[in-house]
Amino acid sequence: MRDHALAAREALSPASRAGLVRQLETHLDELVAVLQPRVLAFCWPYRAEPDLREWVARWLTGDADRRAALPVVLEKDAPLIFRCWQPGMPLKTDRHGIPFPAEGAAVVPDVVLVPLNAFDVQGFRLGYGGGYFDRTLAVMRTVTVGVGFELGRVDSVLPQAHDQAMDWLLTEAGAFRAGEA
Repeated sequence: MRDHALAAREALSPASRAGLVRQLETHLDELVAVLQPRVLAFCWPYRAEPDLREWVARWLTGDADRRAALPVVLEKDAPLIFRCWQPGMPLKTDRHGIPFPAEGAAVVPDVVLVPLNAFDVQGFRLGYGGGYFDRTLAVMRTVTVGVGFELGRVDSVLPQAHDQAMDWLLTEAGAFRAGEA
């Protein structure tokens, strides 16, 4: 299921993916206006995930008190931490080539935008199998928004007991509360 969802997303042309991201951003504008986070965490795009960097940069300019954050892996099999990010700041890359802020205090985001590979209407998702978000969300009180493309929607991801459901799902089709999508 994960491999199928990844292959479908990676098969999108850059122009098609960019068009889907523009649609997704419209719904993200509306959802963030409702949720009103002060600290918004997002993920650097990996393997053709929606690239929200420009949207986050625009969001930051709307209010000087807003902060964006990226996840950081400090150790394997441990929860993620989040560090503040600003466009143009120096970043290091992890073993997968994903950039992250190498320094800075940990922040607790009000809202976390979590990438979706495959996902279901109940808000459960398949990531890359490392369990980082599940471990993190099990100990962090925050609003979670699963972000992905409709091509990753499945009837069920067959969640396990440790899997953490998203509060919201956001795709090019809209923003939906989990269970209502």
